[in-house]
Amino acid sequence: MSDPQDTASAEPARSDWERKTLEQLAFATLREQQTARRWKNGLRLAWLLFALLVFWLGWSYNAPTASPSMPHTAMVAIKGEITPEGDASAENIMAAMRSALEDTGSRALVLLINSPGGSPVQAGLINDEIHRLKKLHGKPVYAVVEESCASAAYYIAAAADQIYVDKASIVGSIGVLMDGFGFTGLMDKLGVERRLMTAGENKGFLDPFSPQTEAQRKHAQAMLNQIHEQFIGVVKAGRGDRLKESSEMFSGLFWTGQKAVDMGLADALGSLDSVARDVVKASEVIDYTRHENVAERLAKRFGAAMGEASVKALRQGMALR
Repeated sequence: MSDPQDTASAEPARSDWERKTLEQLAFATLREQQTARRWKNGLRLAWLLFALLVFWLGWSYNAPTASPSMPHTAMVAIKGEITPEGDASAENIMAAMRSALEDTGSRALVLLINSPGGSPVQAGLINDEIHRLKKLHGKPVYAVVEESCASAAYYIAAAADQIYVDKASIVGSIGVLMDGFGFTGLMDKLGVERRLMTAGENKGFLDPFSPQTEAQRKHAQAMLNQIHEQFIGVVKAGRGDRLKESSEMFSGLFWTGQKAVDMGLADALGSLDSVARDVVKASEVIDYTRHENVAERLAKRFGAAMGEASVKALRQGMALR
């Protein structure tokens, strides 16, 4: 039998342990609640700052404007690689072209091009929008080439009413490519085994560490040929009987601006100023190009960071409940 004195002494010890445990649980709950409140307050403050930043961007943005009574040549620059994320994305270029041609003071739009090419999808979207805007507004669109107008950049230029180049510009490269590397031979020599798991026998056929079958190569080539034919069709539709077709024209080669004029890939030598002055007959040039400033880049990064913080806060809130 247990000693009554021992039982009596154990009771206060158990009571003390329970009290300490409850205190720890209470403090833990309090800390979690404080953390949740700090997250909520921090998110509210961050969203407020973000809203103020967006308001400031909208208020401080100086869109190009011109008086309706002042005729001018509208200009949109297409510079650098044509990609969905870059300044020369379809989203940016199409928005700028719409603003330019909607302005009642603009007499024509000049696309000032200096690009080695890029995405055929982005170029196709811009090409289609040029045709739509020309029909909608009844204003001519000219392309003026500076250093280069190759590949996807020429895909865009082909939609213009006329193309002007410098005699030393690089023009052409009417072709499509898909590049990559294959390391299977090197891996065999090094004794490295590739362990790639896929659902679908062709899912990993672009993996550089896996061998490519003849059927996969033919499939990729068929896609490239189809896109190439689309490119050729766009050029022929845009240039019409001005083209002096040859076996090399659509081979992916490129030429100087002077040779491009001889081949019908371009119309004449000219610059932005000369086209505005002598062709459009409106020497005043207004730039409608959309430029992403530092504040806008910060806003995008801030928005992404806020999204991540919101997810974390949501997960923490769910854990508390």
